[in-house]
Amino acid sequence: MRIIVDGMGGDNAPLEIVKGSVEAVLEYGISITLTGDSDQLKAQLKSLNAPMDHFEIVHASEVITMEDSPVAAIRKKKDSSMVRGFELVKEDPDSVFISAGNTGALMAGSLLKVGRIKGIDRPALAPVLTNRGNGTLLIDAGANTEVKPENLVQFAIMGSVYMEKVLGRKQPSVGLLNIGTEESKGTEVYKSAYHILKDLKRINFVGNIEARDVPAGVVDVLVCDGFTGNIVLKYTEGLAVNLFGMIKEELMKTTIRKIGAMLIKPGLSGFKQKMDYAETGGAPLLGINGGIIKAHGSSNAKAIKNAIRQGKLFLDNKVLSSISSIIPQLSVDQA
Repeated sequence: MRIIVDGMGGDNAPLEIVKGSVEAVLEYGISITLTGDSDQLKAQLKSLNAPMDHFEIVHASEVITMEDSPVAAIRKKKDSSMVRGFELVKEDPDSVFISAGNTGALMAGSLLKVGRIKGIDRPALAPVLTNRGNGTLLIDAGANTEVKPENLVQFAIMGSVYMEKVLGRKQPSVGLLNIGTEESKGTEVYKSAYHILKDLKRINFVGNIEARDVPAGVVDVLVCDGFTGNIVLKYTEGLAVNLFGMIKEELMKTTIRKIGAMLIKPGLSGFKQKMDYAETGGAPLLGINGGIIKAHGSSNAKAIKNAIRQGKLFLDNKVLSSISSIIPQLSVDQA
């Protein structure tokens, strides 16, 4: 098992990336390979009194920035920390690569440098949405703006496998994000996908789910195209931030409210922690022939540590082989 971390990717690299990696090593008892500028990475590790025998550094002289064009960056910056990570994953199937860097470059590089699982047409980004339940895996959240029915079916299967293997949900419920719960609702793509999914015995498909039911956590896996999913994801993130701001404004308006705020502060702190993206850490890019975890661009050490935890679970529970073994059998199930 090899866990590889992009030491230079993200807004807070390399400090927060290295700090999160050190915390992960100490908490999970693992070893980590860091890609990036060796001098900077070694300096950060030493400043944190890191157990150096648990770290390997693969030097990379270039960095793919958030402003870089994704495909061009992968092709031109061949000695970047991100490309070096892809190369290591390609060499070793029993590995996972975590990066908080440029999302477009991560998706492009995963396809160009690592490749897809045989039988998967499109990889998909799958973050976990916080809600009143135990969280819902949203797939796809931005990798594919246009899809075919078979793509949605594959997303459903990959999401179901990940939810069961990594997050421990037995027979996770799968829903199709749509404008109504009726079988006849939505575009032809969604209606076709519904007909395939309802007859697919390998997943626990429960039908169409409306957006208003997503915060209630009515399903474990929510399937949609990447355009729709990215809007849902960004809206959810923005709503969480602004909701706390609105609550704080109201509680600070009068002295009595301020006193009340002190009494409910522990409860609000727990609620805020539950909504914090850092608790999840990152989103897997499923469908790639290797483990890829995308951490938030502004990830702090806590988020990186939890993204590494996801990567470890990905490898421990053999998610890649599970998806690879199920996908070829789809044609048999649909016959």
